[in-house]
Amino acid sequence: MMLRVAITRAEPEASRTAARVRARGAEAIVAPLIAIVPCGYDTNTEGAQAIIFTSTNGVRAFPDARGARDRLVLTVGDATAEAAREAGFNDVRSADGDVNALVALAKRELDPARGKLIHIAGDHVAGDLGGELRAAGFSVERRLAYASVAAAPLPPALNGPLDIVLFHSPRAAQRFIELGAPNAANLVAGCMSAAIAEAAGKVSWRRIITAPRPREDDLLAATLGG
Repeated sequence: MMLRVAITRAEPEASRTAARVRARGAEAIVAPLIAIVPCGYDTNTEGAQAIIFTSTNGVRAFPDARGARDRLVLTVGDATAEAAREAGFNDVRSADGDVNALVALAKRELDPARGKLIHIAGDHVAGDLGGELRAAGFSVERRLAYASVAAAPLPPALNGPLDIVLFHSPRAAQRFIELGAPNAANLVAGCMSAAIAEAAGKVSWRRIITAPRPREDDLLAATLGG
């Protein structure tokens, strides 16, 4: 029987994930619990040693500002790095991990004496990237580029027959619970990181599966096999 997999992340990534779920032989149900809304913010990067992106949403919210494309870019993972390259950034380096891996990359690649770091972020940030970098001597400016707006009411598809619910962020897991977590005890929660699994674990599931690394490939392999 074909597994029915709900995808709760925001568009347009939700549709991309759905295509990958279908390619693994499962039925994909797109049911975003979060919508991304760009915010107006200061796009001046003068004096910055590097720009840091912790999500593809941040990359999409960054305008084509003059001179910024030649700035060094650090990203939390490979998907964000790919998005940054597609957006036209020329020097992009990926931590291929989580916030801790990104801090380690910054310490290796950057020098606090060479200028500030600009973190393009949303209103919900996992971990304390700024605090960790400041503790290492860096000057960090966080620019609020987008807001995560919670879905209301619950997408009808999440009340239908499902086997697995995929969560790509703690915010989505939290919102699922806020909206009643329908039938969670009979479902598998697929979580892309330990922080997401912790958020999802506020209710009982048939099983919680956490990706061994915070990458979608690992999440889909852990939940769907292959």
